[in-house]
Amino acid sequence: MAGADVWQDGEPYERYVGRWSRLVAAKFVDVIDAERDIRWLDVGCGTGALTSAVIERWAPASIIGVDPSEGFLSIARARPDLAAHAEADFVVGDAEHLPLPDGSVDAVVSGLVLNFVPDAAAAVAEFTRVAAPGALIAAYVWDYAEGMQLLRTFWDVATDVDPAAAELDEARRFPLCRPEPLRLLWSDAPGIDVESVRVKSIEMGMVFADFDDLWEPFLGGQGPAPTYLQSTTDAARTAIRDGMREATAWGCRPDGSIMLRARAWVVVGRLE
Repeated sequence: MAGADVWQDGEPYERYVGRWSRLVAAKFVDVIDAERDIRWLDVGCGTGALTSAVIERWAPASIIGVDPSEGFLSIARARPDLAAHAEADFVVGDAEHLPLPDGSVDAVVSGLVLNFVPDAAAAVAEFTRVAAPGALIAAYVWDYAEGMQLLRTFWDVATDVDPAAAELDEARRFPLCRPEPLRLLWSDAPGIDVESVRVKSIEMGMVFADFDDLWEPFLGGQGPAPTYLQSTTDAARTAIRDGMREATAWGCRPDGSIMLRARAWVVVGRLE
């Protein structure tokens, strides 16, 4: 059985879910009520998908990306769309201990991260600490329970092959990834105006060129499902692969590509 989730190597992550992170980030920046030319913080910025989307949509005065993985940050710093922007800076740090002074940013955003933070309430308290009065505080997470067909299919198949895999299922591990827990997390955070808190969904399609394009990124070892696959036997991996092929056949299109649906939950609020 796998141990802790691995988030270290940016390139396998990009092939696994990083490409979908870029799509959901572009949708997220369009559904938040932000302003141009303000100071931003991207918590858990990873390889820079959300940082890039903020720059393109909101032209920030400055934006700092914080992530605990230097491997991910090295990918972010090397991205041509980010390297060209002097206002973007990337530093190592974690969500519960942000390396910024009090009241130093006007918008705090976090994409696909909060469910992996050991103490999400402590992290959001840090968001509010570094935010200036009236600042935007917003985040989004995948809907692992129902809305992320790729991972829902994976864990259903994996559990059929290996019942012990059920304890690693992200839907089971991350109850935060639902509307009401997110709403409560924001409403209970220090300094957030409860009346400003909103939860909404982002819907998107994930199109894979073929089954290999869907399956091979699971072998990269980054994230819960790939970490689990590395821990299991060759026979189990083969059985899960074959089960995934069968379970995703319904989404196969005439050209051989596969279309799956994905949903993320967005939570937004304002500091008082």
